Amino acid sequence: MRYPEFLKDRGTIGFVAPSMGCTTEPYRSAFDNAIKRFHSMGYKTIEGPNCRCDSGIGISNTPEKCAEELNESYASADSDVLISCGGGELMCEVVPYIDFERVKQSKPKWYMGYSDNTNFTFLEATIADTAGIYGPCAGSFGMEVWHESLTDAFDLLCGRKISFTNYPMWERESIKDENAPFVGYNLTEKSCISSIPAVAKESRLTMRGRLLGGCMDCLINLLGTSFDHVREFNEHYSDDGIIWFLEACDLNVMGMRRAMWQMKNAGWFSNVKGFLIGRPAHFGEEMFGIDHRQALSSLLREFNVPIIMDLDIGHMSPMMPVVCGSMADVSFDGSRFTISYDMDLEEK
Repeated sequence: MRYPEFLKDRGTIGFVAPSMGCTTEPYRSAFDNAIKRFHSMGYKTIEGPNCRCDSGIGISNTPEKCAEELNESYASADSDVLISCGGGELMCEVVPYIDFERVKQSKPKWYMGYSDNTNFTFLEATIADTAGIYGPCAGSFGMEVWHESLTDAFDLLCGRKISFTNYPMWERESIKDENAPFVGYNLTEKSCISSIPAVAKESRLTMRGRLLGGCMDCLINLLGTSFDHVREFNEHYSDDGIIWFLEACDLNVMGMRRAMWQMKNAGWFSNVKGFLIGRPAHFGEEMFGIDHRQALSSLLREFNVPIIMDLDIGHMSPMMPVVCGSMADVSFDGSRFTISYDMDLEEK
C-alpha cells in the first residue's frame, strides 16, 4: 500500500470537484470561509476548474471534464494534498474516465472526501494500491469554530495525529443553511455505539486488519463492474485480513440489508476481520419491525467477527477520518472507540 506524504507547514491544498461543486448556499459561503481559514493558517490553496461549476448532472461538470480535473490535479506538483469540494449523486459516471494507471505512476497524494467520493477513495485503494482518507469535504472546514472532528481530519492530513476516538455527541438534524453557513454541528444526541459481541465489564474488544469501505450506496454500484477489484485486493492482503467500514446515505433499512447481502454474496467479505458500521442517514427508522442494527447484524453474524455499530463514520456528523487502505488497530470498551492507523512501515 502506498501512503502519501503528509501536508507540510505552508504547503498547498488543492480542491477538486469530481462530484458536486460549491455553487449554491450554504456550500459556496462555507467553501470561501474554509479557504480564508486555511490562508490564515499559512497554507496556500489552488482550485480546480470545476470547484465553482454546476453544469453537470449530479456532479459539477461532464464526467469527462470531472475526470480530467482529478487526473491532472492528482498528478500535478502544484498541490500537496487534495480535498473534494463535496459529495453528490453521479460520480460513478466519472469513474470510467479516471486514469488509475496514471494514479499508480504518480507520486501518491492524499485525497480526502466522503459519500460520493467513495468512487475514488475506494478505487484508489483497490485498483491503485494507494491510501486515501474517507473524511470531511472542503465546505465543512468553513465552520466558524472547528469541531474536534475537523481538527482531527486536518491533523491527520498533516501527520500530527494517527489515533482517534469517538466523540461524545452527534447531530441528528443540521441547522446549517444559507442564512447560517458557518454554524457548528447541532449536537443533540449522545454517542450510542454498540458491538457484537457485547463488551463485558472491564473487558475490551480489539481487532487488527486493513481498512476498506465507504458509502454502501456507491459501493453496490461498483460491485460486479470492471472496476471491482476486491477479489484481487483480498488475495493480495490475505495475511492482513480486511476490516470493512460501511455507512449509508439514501438506503433505508431494507436497502442497507440488500446492499450488505449483495456484497456478501459477491465474496467481498471472504477475508473479513471485522465490521465498523457508521450511523446511517436513515438512523432511527424501522421497517417490518426492525431497525438498521437488527437488519445488518443478523446478516453478518455468520462471519463470527466483531461488529461495531453506530460509529462516527459518514453522513451523521461528526465523522472521524478513516484511512481507506491502511492497516489499523481498533478497540472498544463498551463506550470508548479507538482507531489507530499503522502507516509507519514501508509496504510493497
